Amino acid sequence: MKTIRLFNVLLILGLLVSCNKDEVADSNQEMAESSNKEVSKAIRDQVTDLHFNSKHIELNKMLLPDGSFTENYLIEGDIAMTEEQLFSMSPASIENKQYRTYNLVSTPRTINVIGYTGGSQALTSKQRTALQYALGNYNSLNLGITFTLTFGTNYGPYDIVVYQNPNGEAGGVAGFPSGGNPYKYVQIYSGMENYSVDTNEHVITHEIGHSVGLRHTDWFSRQSCGQSGESAGSDGAVHIPGTPTGYDSNSIMLACFSANEDGEFGYYDTVALNYLY
Repeated sequence: MKTIRLFNVLLILGLLVSCNKDEVADSNQEMAESSNKEVSKAIRDQVTDLHFNSKHIELNKMLLPDGSFTENYLIEGDIAMTEEQLFSMSPASIENKQYRTYNLVSTPRTINVIGYTGGSQALTSKQRTALQYALGNYNSLNLGITFTLTFGTNYGPYDIVVYQNPNGEAGGVAGFPSGGNPYKYVQIYSGMENYSVDTNEHVITHEIGHSVGLRHTDWFSRQSCGQSGESAGSDGAVHIPGTPTGYDSNSIMLACFSANEDGEFGYYDTVALNYLY
């Protein structure tokens, strides 16, 4: 999610998602060099077949909490997917129940989250507060998934690590579940420090939504980003009963967000989550 306004809510149906000043500069340069690499036609065709927005794909080196990188594709601004994940998705089987279930988190499930506190990838005080609020949004719904939260640097044993990317931008990045597990790495961009706690809460709630299997509500138009985007069929997403099929301006899962978000789920967001979990 970039400068981003965030459900008629649709579920993704795929497998898919500490340094000093010199190190930050090196990291940004490395990420920029990666994003400038050409995306192959095969990748673009697969993204199109899966009904994601093929105009917004870049080869990306995703910064991890320990300062290392993993290479993936960044789709629709904030969805991280490896090539293997992309090609494991089959448009022909998108609406198959088993395929859909594979891309949700297995329930009942306690998801253990750690807010990272080490070096330049450490969450700020504002982001820590926002993370607490974001997990509270989910836990208040009494779903089949519940979240615990701790803060620290030993993120290996945890299901999700939420950390800062010191790139100066606004937004965040996450990916989709696989194997019944949530996507592990949730990035929050350091430029979010310029926004309110509520807007940070919004972005973190949105990215965790991806981690548990939700895709952008306006996947078919990217209307929240001020564009019409590509018209897409229904193969890449399954409509959730009880939610609208058109644009839902109150959804926390819209592709883009404003500076005036309240950080709370829209009504249909809660309908969708209760249906799924």
